[in-house]
Amino acid sequence: MKKSYLVVLIVLLALATSCGGGATPAPGPAGEETPSEAAVATPTPIQIVPTPTPKPLPPTPTPIPTPTPVPAGAEAPTVPPVAEMMVEIPAGEFTMGNDGGDDDEKPAHTVTLEAFEIDMFEVTNADFARFVEETGYQTEAEKAGEAGWRAYAEGKNNHPVVKVTWNDADAYCQWAGKRLPTEAEWEKAARGEEGSVYPWGNEWDPAKANTKESGFRGTVAVGSFAEGASPYGVFDMAGNVSEWTADWYQPYPGSTYQSEYFGEKFKVTRGGGWYKEADKVTASHRNCTSLSAANDDLGFRCAR
Repeated sequence: MKKSYLVVLIVLLALATSCGGGATPAPGPAGEETPSEAAVATPTPIQIVPTPTPKPLPPTPTPIPTPTPVPAGAEAPTVPPVAEMMVEIPAGEFTMGNDGGDDDEKPAHTVTLEAFEIDMFEVTNADFARFVEETGYQTEAEKAGEAGWRAYAEGKNNHPVVKVTWNDADAYCQWAGKRLPTEAEWEKAARGEEGSVYPWGNEWDPAKANTKESGFRGTVAVGSFAEGASPYGVFDMAGNVSEWTADWYQPYPGSTYQSEYFGEKFKVTRGGGWYKEADKVTASHRNCTSLSAANDDLGFRCAR
């Protein structure tokens, strides 16, 4: 009988010391936490600093021809100012407008033009400075006490002149023996006889024009985007600055579209400026503004 009690006692002792999960850990010395009570450290937040958008490198302007060295005593050839470098656009037909564009671009229609010349580049600050120096001309913005073209010209001789109204542009062209291009002349020079969407072709390419997508946020030297030249070799017909034309903003022949801006109130501007997006710098896109507008993205070129 005593043996039976002894066996039971041994079994109970074995059960008590096996299956270790049930034992309670002994408390540590006074003031210490047991492992199960240890505090979990709060991680220090890591501040994520956004990666800055890299500033685009300045584009390389199209080289302006320089004189070839000549022997001593010989007469050196004259290099024309940028303003005197013009492109001849041949006479003939081209497609003006775009049936897939904005309402004021419709309908696409055939236009026949006589031969004409147009400036290869937009009129630069250096060009305009010569005009002002020779004539003493003051722009309309300057006469009104506003920041004029000089405020945007410092260190930018070969950038397009801006802050010029339609009358300022017209005055310059007359001084130079030229005129502002008509809207049709501008569009033909920009897109060629085939009527391409952009001066360089039908596919958008932000590397071929100074626009919002290019990231320069301002004008660049004329001719900086050589691959974006038109079929005739005219530069910056998309982006950089919008350009004044000679014409009032009117509907195209056969158009049923009506606009409160039509009439002899606003002049057409073309080409789109440096902050415009792709659909606003197509060769057929039309815009208009008042004769007194003078903005930091609005310039011009001449024709004759």
